[in-house]
Amino acid sequence: MTTDADALFKQLRQRQFQPVYFLQGEEPYYIDVVADLIEKMALPEADRSFNQAVIYGKDVDVAAVLGQAKRFPMMAERTVVIVKEAQTIADLEQERSWPFLEAYLKNPLASTVLVLCYKHKTLDSRKKLGKLLAGKDAPGTVLMTSKKLYDSQVPAWLTAHVRGLGQQITGQATALLAEYIGADLSRLANEIDKLVLNLQPGQAIDEALVQRLVGISKEYNIFELQKALVQRDVLKANRILGYFAANPKANPLIPNLTLLFGFFSKLLVLHQAGPHPADGVYKSLGILNGFAQKEYQHALKAYPAARVVDLIHLIRRADAQSKGIESGSMDEGEILRELVWLILHAVPAGVVG
Repeated sequence: MTTDADALFKQLRQRQFQPVYFLQGEEPYYIDVVADLIEKMALPEADRSFNQAVIYGKDVDVAAVLGQAKRFPMMAERTVVIVKEAQTIADLEQERSWPFLEAYLKNPLASTVLVLCYKHKTLDSRKKLGKLLAGKDAPGTVLMTSKKLYDSQVPAWLTAHVRGLGQQITGQATALLAEYIGADLSRLANEIDKLVLNLQPGQAIDEALVQRLVGISKEYNIFELQKALVQRDVLKANRILGYFAANPKANPLIPNLTLLFGFFSKLLVLHQAGPHPADGVYKSLGILNGFAQKEYQHALKAYPAARVVDLIHLIRRADAQSKGIESGSMDEGEILRELVWLILHAVPAGVVG
C-alpha cells in the first residue's frame, strides 16, 4: 500500500499499525518523524525494553532483520523493530536476499511492526523488490516516499508547520527562515521548536524573534548585503563584509554564495517573464512576501537581464574559488569581498574569466 506522510500520521495517531513500513526518499525529515511516531505510540513505555529493537543497517544483514521481525512479543501486544539507515544494509539490494524478503512481505508476522528507514534515495521501482513493495502482493506493507521540497514550497510548508503547532508566523519571518535555511526541513523544524519555546501567549513568530534566536544579525547578514547590492550602497556593503570577516564562523562563504545565487537566479526568471511579472510568477518562485517582491522589483531595475547572467557566472566563479580553483592564497572573506566589488562595479564576467 502506497501512502504519503499526512495520511500515515493520521493512521498512526489513531493507533492503526501495519506489519511493515518501508520509508524511503530523498527528504529524511518525514522518515524520521514517522519512525519516531511509531516508536512512541506502538508500545507502552513499560513494554519497550523487551519488545522494541532499534538497529542500524550497517550492523545487520537481511537475515538478522528478519530474525528480529519473526520474534514473538513477551507479555505485550506486539514487537516493534525499527531499522535506521536501512540503505546501508549490505545485502538489501542483492537479488540473493529477495526471496527471503519476498516470503516475509507476503506473509509478515501480524504481531510485529517492522520499520525500514531507507534514506536519501529510493528503491528502483523497475526491479522485483521495488515492484513488490509498491504492488498488491504485499498487503501488509506500507510504502511511503518522502520527496524533497522545492525552495518555492518552503514558505507554505513553514506556515502550515507552525499552524500545526497551534502558533502563528508573520510573512517576514517566514521569508527570512526560508531564505536563510532553505529546504532543510529537519533544521527548519528544530528552529521552529526553539522559537515556539520562547513565545509569549498570543505572540506570533516575527522577524525580530527569528533574528534574535536563529543567530541572524539584524544589521549584518546576507539579506542586508543583498539589499545593499540591490541599492548599490557601497558603504553598507563594505561594513557588512567587514563584519563577516571578523566573524567567519557565523558567516561561512558557501551558504552566503548559495543565497546570492538563488536570489539572482530568481531575478533572471523574473526578467524572462517580462517587464512587469505577474503575481503568479512571484508565487511560483516562492516570493510570497510583499517586502521581498518590492526588493526584486528594485533589482529588476538595477540589474538588466544580461548583467544578471554575468552575476550568476561570477557567483559560480566564487564558488569554484572557495573549493581552491584559481583562488591563489585568497581566504573566504577575500573571495566574497572580490565578488561584491565585481557586482557593484559592473565588471563584465568575461573580463575576470
